[in-house]
Amino acid sequence: MLFGAGAALVAAGSGAAAWRSAVGSMAQYEAFAAGLRDRLTPDLEAVVRYATLAANSHNTQPWRFQLEEHAIEIRPDIQRRTPVVDPDDHHLYVSLGCAAANLTLAAAATGRTGEASLTADGNGIRYDYLMGPPKADPLTDAIPKRQSTRAEYDDRATPAADLAELERAAATPGVSLALVTDRTRMKQVRDLVLAGNEDQMNDPAFMHELKQWIRFNPRSATASGDGLFSAASGSPVLPTSLGRIALDRLFSVTQENQKYARQIDSSAGVAIFFGERPDHDHWIRVGQACQRFALAATSLGLKIAFINQPVEVARLRADLAAIAGETRRPDIVMRFGYGPALPFSPRRPVASVIA
Repeated sequence: MLFGAGAALVAAGSGAAAWRSAVGSMAQYEAFAAGLRDRLTPDLEAVVRYATLAANSHNTQPWRFQLEEHAIEIRPDIQRRTPVVDPDDHHLYVSLGCAAANLTLAAAATGRTGEASLTADGNGIRYDYLMGPPKADPLTDAIPKRQSTRAEYDDRATPAADLAELERAAATPGVSLALVTDRTRMKQVRDLVLAGNEDQMNDPAFMHELKQWIRFNPRSATASGDGLFSAASGSPVLPTSLGRIALDRLFSVTQENQKYARQIDSSAGVAIFFGERPDHDHWIRVGQACQRFALAATSLGLKIAFINQPVEVARLRADLAAIAGETRRPDIVMRFGYGPALPFSPRRPVASVIA
């Protein structure tokens, strides 16, 4: 079906030229992605650009930045909510926390050392700073290199010293981290991911929402500057109309679960983050912790990918917490290991995220 539809498109539209017109160029996309990750310069726009390179759910980039004299606020962009997968805005606030972690590092690297705190209304983050000498941190250099690498890894174990460094980097008041590296418990996490994935893929509302954020080719990823770019997950590049047909007709629970099983089984470990309480403040803190974990992993040559299905499907949360010996709600799950580099995700222009 997929190849037949592709052949029909080529036959109907002057062959390869029509295909390129429909999907765009990976070379042009890679130049676009590299520009987003250009070196950090002293201007505030560059600091915001580095903040936007943070991990975020569905790559919706649900944030707005307000620039003041000696302060930057990060506010939620409610238009970019994902109410089906994230009905209580948990992922949205974790995403804001991830951006705050990047912002804090980038600001300090440009001489704007300060502190991030919850805004007075409890719905955003305020970074107050004073100008001074630049403050170097190895994690800052990892910001443009970090990516969620949704691929199979090579099954190598992570040295104990590196695991300790990951824990140190992620240490955040109000957040606890459980590192799962033994195969028995990793398989238990895997089984919960597969159960959650099956629930989600059998939910028409979830699939409809997911489809709105998939970018099937370089042209649409560059134009929107957001969403889940198929090539960044190792999936084929397709014209948008053909991609939607393929998603509807060829996307199967069995195949997706087999892929997730291989990916988790090939990983070195799983990281599970818990906030002390289920509120905006602690979800932001979890985001800061998991972003710093991801940056430290990048500095150590590790790849990471989120596997949040057991967090998103409420009935599985207690089972996931039990694997880590916890009773609190788990907030974020990611796997880590050694693997390949894939294309980076897109980002919107800085001007579009500054209020």
